[in-house]
This record gives sequence, C-alpha cells and structure tokens, in this order.
Amino acid sequence: MAHGNHTGVSVFILLGFPGSQSLQAVLFGMFLLIYTMSLAGNLSMITLIRIETRLHTPMYFFLSNLSLVDITYSSTISPRTLVNFLVEHKDISFAGCATQFFFHSFCAYSEVLLLAMMAYDRFVAICKPLLYTRIMSPKVCVCLVAASYFYASFNAGVHTITLFSMSFCGSNIIDHFFCDIPPLQKLSCSDTHRDDIVHFVFSALSGISTALVVIISYICIMLAILRIHSNEGRRKAFSTCASHLTAVSILYGALFFMYFRPTSGNPSDYDKVVSVFYTLVIPLLNPLIYSLRNKEVKDALKRTIYQKIIPH
Repeated sequence: MAHGNHTGVSVFILLGFPGSQSLQAVLFGMFLLIYTMSLAGNLSMITLIRIETRLHTPMYFFLSNLSLVDITYSSTISPRTLVNFLVEHKDISFAGCATQFFFHSFCAYSEVLLLAMMAYDRFVAICKPLLYTRIMSPKVCVCLVAASYFYASFNAGVHTITLFSMSFCGSNIIDHFFCDIPPLQKLSCSDTHRDDIVHFVFSALSGISTALVVIISYICIMLAILRIHSNEGRRKAFSTCASHLTAVSILYGALFFMYFRPTSGNPSDYDKVVSVFYTLVIPLLNPLIYSLRNKEVKDALKRTIYQKIIPH
C-alpha cells in the first residue's frame, strides 16, 4: 500500500496518553474495564438474540450485527492501547498501522450503515405494518447487511490506500493512541490536498446519505405516530424506536463534537478524548441502551435467566 522506496518509515510510535506511571496505571484500569464490559455486553446481546426465538426479527438481526461490529471496533483499538500503557516502546509496524486503520474505518462505516438500516426497519414496521414481512424478509435483511459490509470494506480500502500511499520521511511519532487520518497526515512529507479531498468526499457521502435515511425515516415515523388516536398506541409505537433513537443520537453527537471542535485548547488532546468516546465507550453503551430501554430485550433476558440459568 505504500510506494516502497518513497517512505522512510517502517515503524510508527503511538504516543498515546503521556503522563506519570500512576496515571498510566489508572488509564490502563479504566480502558481494561471499558473493554471487558463492552465485550461482555455485546457477546451477551448476540447470544440472547440467537437463543431467544421471539427476537428472531429483522430489528434484532441488525442489532446482532451491530454488536458484532462493536466487538470488532473495540478489539481493533483496545488491545494495542492496553499493551502500550504497560510497555516503554509503543511501536507499531507500518503494516500493523495500516491494518488497524482499515478495520477502524470499516467498523465506523458499518456502524452508521447498520443504524440507518435499523431506522428504515422501524419506518417500515410503523408506517407500512401490513407489508412489513414482505419488505423486510430474511433474504432482504441478509442482502442489506452484506451490502453494508461490502460498501464499508470498499470505503475503508480507499481510505487506507490513499493514506498509506503518502510518503513518510520525517518523524514517526503519532500523537494519538491509534492510527488515524489527522495525526498520520501531520507526519507526511507529501502534499495531502488530494488525500483530503478523497477522505472528505467518501466520508461526506456516507455520512450525509445515512443521516438522511435516519432523518427522513423518523419524520415519517413521527407523522405516523401523531395519527394514532390512543395515548397507549402512541406510547407503544414510540417505545419500539426509543433505543435506536438514543444510539443514533449518541453516535452522531460524538461525530459532531469530533468535526466541529472548539478553536481553543490542544486539538490533539481534544481528538483523543472524543476518539475514546466513539471507539470505546459507544460500543459499550449500545448493548446497555438496548437492554435497559427496550422492553422486548428485558423480557427476553428475564425468560432466559429463569429458564436456562436458575434451576427449577
């Protein structure tokens, strides 16, 4: 992916979170806790959806894939970060950096695409209930997920090839805790104008298109809910969307703060804090949101505990 002789860097150093040994220990414990809880929560969600037949619906099929992406996302970043808290030499090979960036990009694109599909699923369920089983058939759901993974892979591949085709002939210290576009571009001695355009166009197309799907879906859903006469009917219809709406709001809120940063302070430190949130905390929050705010998941969890865990 790099032009062999055009790069003078074979190893990068991930600066991470500089500080005292005691601070490193505190951060290690915090990151380990978040990563462990994220793995446990998402694996539990996938297992629950698999064994509970009442959750074998399109919405939970998308949710199980979202949990799988969240596991991959956090596992792409967390293990390397945890090791770097413990070792003195925080190096990562050129190929390792490119691989980490590819999977980071793949998971980011997959996340927004799956959330857009879940919004469309809620739109069909509430606005076209009589056609729901035909429109959201198992075959259609599988094709949608497969298409999202293919598109995410293509976009991630373009970003990775574009980024790592640049020449790196100066410092090899990445002022971040993982390989990302802005800190890597700072190390390049190439003209990054073309790369900026490629990254912006692909990110904007994906971000705007998925955001439009979510916004239009929820406008139609709100209009449909307002046409329901009974308060109980409105409450039940809205409750099926509450978890997804919360997850979407958190993700797009994090992306907003990432790309509309304040002008004061250290941009690198700001990027690191926001990056921790959307790469590590959001994968932890998604299973919590769907387990705490979703009645179907809570009921399925209770049935599973009483039937399979607590002996009669």
